[in-house]
Formats: sequence, C-alpha cells, structure tokens
Amino acid sequence: MQMAEMIGAAPVRDKLRALGIVALNGMFDENDAESVLRTAADELLTGELAVVSSFGADSVVLLHLVSQVNKDLPVYFLETGKHFDETLDYVETLKERLGLTQVEALRPSNADLARFDPNGDLWESDPDSCCHIRKTEPLNEALKQYGGWVTGRKRFQTSERGVLPHFELTSDDRIKINPLAYWGEEEIAAYKAKYDLPEHPLFSEGYKSIGCAPCTSAVAEGEDPRSGRWRGLNKAECGIHFDFNGRIANPVAAKHLTLFRDGKFIDDPFKEFEEGTDPASARYVHVPLPEFLAHRDAYLASPHPLGLLVSPGDKVEDAAADLKRFASIAIKFPAFTDGRGYSSARLVVERYGYTKEVRAVGDVLADQIPLMRRCGINALVVTHDATRKALEEGALAEVALFYQPVGATEVPAGTRPFLRRAAANQ
Repeated sequence: MQMAEMIGAAPVRDKLRALGIVALNGMFDENDAESVLRTAADELLTGELAVVSSFGADSVVLLHLVSQVNKDLPVYFLETGKHFDETLDYVETLKERLGLTQVEALRPSNADLARFDPNGDLWESDPDSCCHIRKTEPLNEALKQYGGWVTGRKRFQTSERGVLPHFELTSDDRIKINPLAYWGEEEIAAYKAKYDLPEHPLFSEGYKSIGCAPCTSAVAEGEDPRSGRWRGLNKAECGIHFDFNGRIANPVAAKHLTLFRDGKFIDDPFKEFEEGTDPASARYVHVPLPEFLAHRDAYLASPHPLGLLVSPGDKVEDAAADLKRFASIAIKFPAFTDGRGYSSARLVVERYGYTKEVRAVGDVLADQIPLMRRCGINALVVTHDATRKALEEGALAEVALFYQPVGATEVPAGTRPFLRRAAANQ
C-alpha cells in the first residue's frame, strides 16, 4: 500500500484517515528524524510539503536535515517585525551555510497592522492577538497551497508537547510532521557538534527558546527551555500550533469544530460574548449590536479583532458606517420559523457592501442553508448533527426555483426575463 493510500487520497476527515496517521507513526524509530522527513518529502507529500522554521535556538538541526533531504523544499520564516537583530542575521547565515534555496519571509498584513496594532505595542496588552496577526494569519494564508508542513517541535520543550507524535492530522485536513518530536537536549547538542553547526548568537546568553524580542527572555539553569517565552503570562504557544482545542492536534475530535466555512469545518477563533465585558479588553467576540451602539467609541478605539452580532429586531442601518471595522458579522437565527435574519444578511451584504465573513448562528438547519447562502451568508455555526452530516457529505438540497429574486441577476420562476429587462429600461 502506498503512503498516500494509507492516509486517504481525498481531503476527508474520517476514522480511516486518522488510522492512517496512527500507522505512519508506528513505522519509524523514535529518533529516526531523517527518515521521517524523507518519507514525508519523497513519498507522502511530494510537491505539497513546506517547512516552517523560527530560526531559533534549535532550528539549525531541522534545517540541516532539510538540506540533507532536499535543499529546494520551501522554508517559511515568520518575519513578525519584532525579532531580535541576531535572529535576522542568523537567517542569512543558515541560508548560506546550508544551501537552502527557497527561504521566504512571511510578513503580517499592513492593513491588519494599521487596524489592530498601529503603534506596534499590541504585544503588551494582548499578546494572543499580536501573535494571531503577525504569525497565524500569514502562515495560514501561505499553507493553503500545501498538503502538509514540517515543524521543529520536540516533546521535551513543554508539558503540552509531551505527547507529540511524528505525524499529526490537524483539523484543516493537513498533515503536520515533527521529525524531532522524540529528540532531547542531548541529541540536539550532539547533532550540532557532529556537523559543526552554527549556534544562534543568543543561545550562549541563556536564550534556549527564541521568539520575538519583546516576549523572549533568558532562562535560568534547570528551567523549562520555553519558560522564557511570554514569561509571567498564561501563554505557552504563539498559536500556529493550536488546533481546535488549543492544544496538540487530536485527529478524532473533529466533531468539536462547529464553524463551517470554505467547504469544511474549521477552528473558530471567536468565543461567546459575556455580559459586562469591558470594551477595551474584548477580543474575538461578536459584540451584540445594542451593546456596540451603547459603547461605540470605546469599541471603535479598541485595537483587538471583534465581530458584530445582529439579532432579530436589531437595526443594522444604525451601525452601517462602522461595519468594516468588524472581522466578522454574525446573523442570529433564534428559530427555524424566524426569517428576519435573511433580511439582515442582505442589508449587510447588498446595501452596505460588507465583504468579510457573514456567519449564521443559532438554529441553523440543513433546509435553511441554501437560502442563507443566497442572502450572502458565507459561514455557518452548526451544532445540529444531521445538518453537520449533510455538510460533510455535500448532501444539501439545492433551491433551483424561487419567486423572490436576490440581487440584480436572479430571475424568479414563472416570469419572462425579456419583459423584466424592458421594464427596467423604461
């Protein structure tokens, strides 16, 4: 059986695909990093594999392995704009020393920086959002063209990574490869010495895990190697390795994903809005429209990503001038029989020209979805099992006939288009 067959050729998340990953993990010795990488590059994901590197304290080991397997593999470096100068110099050193031909820097969107971090100090008040803008978003965009990606993560780094396997099946149906998962500090040091690999300039100064300068500090003897990252904060990961549960990927827990967008269930960064939330600290929540209007200036001044919740009876026009401030607009359908959400969605999309995520929340059922899509809704929060199954299997009923047009291009059944055009030209 070929490797591709073991994991399933089609990008469908199911038990067989998950079992294929389990089988792959059983094929390699714990420390056989080069074989893991070579199998991924040459057999499993030929032409569909990228490497993601921080060019940090231990990155040289993974990058040397890449140079042994295929110097032309694309290597992405998340250039957040907040790195140590030493790290930027180290990127150039390793490119030249290892002969890597496709090292590309991924930078955050200028529009996101202008909107959410205009002063460059978001890391102080909201490091999660800072990481999301500067790391997660650019990486997610770049990885759309690949079936899998390689990381330098290792089990010994933190307790959260203590069960890290060689291969993970993530919630977006990509395969994440961790060739160094089982390596410890002794193996890392021995490998560096064997091949006389250049250290990161800050490693000798006590920086055992190196990220952005504002959020990285040296560690003391005996401390967790990553304890110098976001020291003093309840944060251990930047977010690029988070899956739907905020932890290491679990290939059998896809049922926990409720946001359906772009043809699949994905991780939802937004959480439920809680009454009494301070507008200055709110982030990744859909703010109810009345709440937004009551504290409009405070929400507009906030640098954090926000959504807007529109419920039946809310007047969308009251926030028309501010809709572009929101990363997502949620239209609430409290009951199957309440169709006011369709009108709200059309106002948002057609009249006010909103082009980002418009999601349906509440009582979202299979029969409604074709109608929701016609009104401009492009994302769905689904908790109904039968509806979920229909979406996963592509088994939604389509609406071929309709009597009320949407937009300027639809023609209702039973009418004569040429007469409608003639009337419009009079």
